[in-house]
Amino acid sequence: MVQVEEGLVATVFLNDPERRNPLSPEMVAGLLEALDRLEANPGVRAVVLTGRGKAFSAGADLAFLERVTELGAEENYRHSLSLMRLFHRLYTYPKPTVAAVNGPAVAGGAGLATACDLVVMDEEARLGYTEVKIGFVAALVSVILVRAVGEKAAKDLLLTGRLVGAEEAKALGLVNRIAPLGKALEEAKALAEEVAKNAPTSLRLTKELLLSLPGMGLEDGFRLAALANAWVRETGDLREGIRAFFEKRPPRF
Repeated sequence: MVQVEEGLVATVFLNDPERRNPLSPEMVAGLLEALDRLEANPGVRAVVLTGRGKAFSAGADLAFLERVTELGAEENYRHSLSLMRLFHRLYTYPKPTVAAVNGPAVAGGAGLATACDLVVMDEEARLGYTEVKIGFVAALVSVILVRAVGEKAAKDLLLTGRLVGAEEAKALGLVNRIAPLGKALEEAKALAEEVAKNAPTSLRLTKELLLSLPGMGLEDGFRLAALANAWVRETGDLREGIRAFFEKRPPRF
């Protein structure tokens, strides 16, 4: 269900193209396992997430979805928790993540892309949180979507369940870059490589700050930022960066 190509920039493929890469329980488990393995590998500096075939991810597994109303409260809650762990894991992942939206990203698939740090979207792809159209609710992604686009835009997307194209997704702040047809993965890898050249300590700390600051008051936010500013001054990455600057060479992080 999940394939991984490791390297300085690792690529994780949702690999169920015949079914448009649904977030089946097996897919969710495979993604969590891959993320754990890549975090533990110090040679991996960034992760690209994409889908095999013509879709990024069509969201829920239809075969599983047919059974959810009969599973019972405990099993449904267990499944919800596994999805929650995946979205939370991606959103709080210590290494930079880039979604390469190579085709439709629908419902949970749209949520998966939203949970990544950066998103590159094919110019002809479509993205949408369509859960309300079948009586479901985009509960988990709403936690991060409202942070990404604000309350009014989140309500528009979640209450209508409409699909948006790449240009509108970029205007809303859901997408960072639009790729020419068929080039989403290539451009996502290039973006991830650009990010991966930077100091790992700085990248991790920047991500931690951006996670913490939205829920903090102004004074607490500045105090946390001051602590981060002071702490990073004692790191090996900063010493190497300063040395490389004065020696007029690329840093070796």
